[in-house]
Amino acid sequence: MENEQYPLPDPLITVSPEWLSGAPIFTGRRVMIQTLFDYLADGCTVDDFLKDYPTVSREHAIAVIRKARQSVTPAVAAE
Repeated sequence: MENEQYPLPDPLITVSPEWLSGAPIFTGRRVMIQTLFDYLADGCTVDDFLKDYPTVSREHAIAVIRKARQSVTPAVAAE
């Protein structure tokens, strides 16, 4: 089941006390979002993460990274 293609879930991230003690996870997968960011912080690539967590698709991982980026990027005011 190596990086199967599937439609991006909505929402991208699930938080539930029933799954991994309420840690944010990739929706439909039992993989914590924090794991992806730990890999990136340690200098690993998205490909490294995907090799170790093949149930997460590249599209899902990239969408989560983009969502995180949007959450910390201030909106540019129209001039």
